[in-house]
Amino acid sequence: MPKFEAVVNTAKVTSPEHSALPYLSIVVPAYNEERRLAITLPLMVNFIEAQSYAGEIVVVDDGSQDRTANLVEEFSRTHAYVRVVRAPHKGKGNAVRLGMLSAYGEYRFLCDADLAMPVDEITKFLPPRGRPWDVAIGSREGPGARRFNEPGYRHLMGRVFNTLVKLLAVPEFEDTQCGFKCFRAAIVPDLYGHQTMEGFGFDVEVLYIARKRGYSIIEVPIHWYYQSESKVHPVRDTIRMMQDLLRVRLNDRQCIYDIPPPVQGDKIAG
Repeated sequence: MPKFEAVVNTAKVTSPEHSALPYLSIVVPAYNEERRLAITLPLMVNFIEAQSYAGEIVVVDDGSQDRTANLVEEFSRTHAYVRVVRAPHKGKGNAVRLGMLSAYGEYRFLCDADLAMPVDEITKFLPPRGRPWDVAIGSREGPGARRFNEPGYRHLMGRVFNTLVKLLAVPEFEDTQCGFKCFRAAIVPDLYGHQTMEGFGFDVEVLYIARKRGYSIIEVPIHWYYQSESKVHPVRDTIRMMQDLLRVRLNDRQCIYDIPPPVQGDKIAG
């Protein structure tokens, strides 16, 4: 059985001083992303400052060996809504979980550090009036979505894996692995409190739990630009993600997702 207590105790979280809770939190998992964040973090800052609502940027440093955390802290000195969560290196899934549980926003947007999607497209994920949803997932497939500069073999690998996802875990969606997703704050403790996977398979696990709970999930077609320095290993990580799919089904059979999570409320203990 997974040790959920690790969710609460592994990160150093510093609560920002908010006059009002933000409407949007941008959560960025980062491992050795100093070079990329030097380019993409200012773009996120400009996006937040252009909005009529309050926002925050939460970068989770996954035990980086470069100056990732220091870079974010330097931004935070002049931008109070930017902060860093320091965590030991455990993987992207763990970093995302910590970021989501330590965020304050009414909507919490998962954003890859490479910002392969134009930052203005974040607006597409926020709900229009009269159309509430619980989870919005970015999709590089379907009407309105476009991929740029992606090698053919990477696209083929993605489609093969998505077929396996449909067969074993989440049948409805065309692109569960896109690095851009948005969650309504009220369901974050339930989803991420039950998450057990710390690697790349966490995406499917969280969506599986959301579907099991009956939360509303929509797909958002996006424009996506392939990044040649992607940290996903074509063979090794595909095998790991296939193993994770089987773990999701095993976890469900063992009723792990039915156990009340120890994380209560919207925050993790600091």
